[in-house]
Amino acid sequence: MRQRTLVLAFLATMIFGPARLLGAEDPSFSKDLTATIALQGLPCNKVVDAKRNGDSDYIASCQDGNRYHVFVDSTGRVVVKKL
Repeated sequence: MRQRTLVLAFLATMIFGPARLLGAEDPSFSKDLTATIALQGLPCNKVVDAKRNGDSDYIASCQDGNRYHVFVDSTGRVVVKKL
């Protein structure tokens, strides 16, 4: 249930969030991205920068050097791909 809540919170942030570059200046969004990446079983201790590519489409850079493409696919599922 907690995983579903985190994913729903992330989706709401991506859909209704600000249309500017997001990163370290928005700690709540960074936490949402960090949680989303962790829920996919991928390593990321903390998102330190995020670039918005479009609606529900981000490139997240982690403190440990990992980078991920986080987006919502055509079926509405959150997808995280390591870059």
